[in-house]
Amino acid sequence: MRITEINIYPIKSLSGISLESSIVEDRGLQYDRRYMLVDESNDLLTQREFSKMALLSVAILENGLKVSTDNFEAIEIPTSFKDDEVIKVRVWDSFCDAIVAGNAVNDWFREVLQMNCRLVQMPVSTERKINKRFNRGNEIVSFADGYPLLIIGENSLVDLNSKLDKQIPMNRFRPNLVVSDAEAFAEDDWKKIKIGNTIFRTTKPCARCVITTIDQQTGISDVREPLKTLANYRKSSDVFPETFATYGLGKNDVLFGQNLVAENFGERIKVGDEVKVL
Repeated sequence: MRITEINIYPIKSLSGISLESSIVEDRGLQYDRRYMLVDESNDLLTQREFSKMALLSVAILENGLKVSTDNFEAIEIPTSFKDDEVIKVRVWDSFCDAIVAGNAVNDWFREVLQMNCRLVQMPVSTERKINKRFNRGNEIVSFADGYPLLIIGENSLVDLNSKLDKQIPMNRFRPNLVVSDAEAFAEDDWKKIKIGNTIFRTTKPCARCVITTIDQQTGISDVREPLKTLANYRKSSDVFPETFATYGLGKNDVLFGQNLVAENFGERIKVGDEVKVL
């Protein structure tokens, strides 16, 4: 088995970036989900409610990010913000400190998305803990939903597409890592894997939401698929009939992909690296 894709999403819920290699850090892959848009209540904003966020493209610059979309001049975002305004933001059930971007950046996002929002950055001093059910110490995560990385096998998508009338690409599931030559849904049962010199521990299978129904090129939702089909054979109560509750899953959650936590940091992983199940 080998890594065939490495993806990061520097600004949560905007478009992703495919890389040939990346450094594994304690919060996840370098640059992954270190920024996030929040509403007037400082709650996270995602494609779940605003599917047009998918249409904002992100590129990494030497000293920051560039965000662009059709019909607007691109905006450049610095690597770090001045900590003039630090606020408490909410990411689902967790709260953490974040630094607010400057007015020019926030005005750009407000105009493009036509909603009241601000961009925030996670400073190094913020340590947002992963779910205590799976935390083996002081393990932390970026603004990702719950865990530092998500891995999916190519053949899991092949299996799903064989059941769909219209094929969908892997980007619907926004994985960090994609692996070849594993049996469909083999990742369900992995406990620990090694990629390059980095060891990863699995936490829980990923329960999927409506973002999987959004075409990442058009920002348009199919409304039903692939969740309707996944619900026919990938409910947690079907996949793990006796143990789904131990993962903190609801019986009707539909599963696709596996969440990972790195056990050592600072190493670079690359497309083509072998994936070993330990």
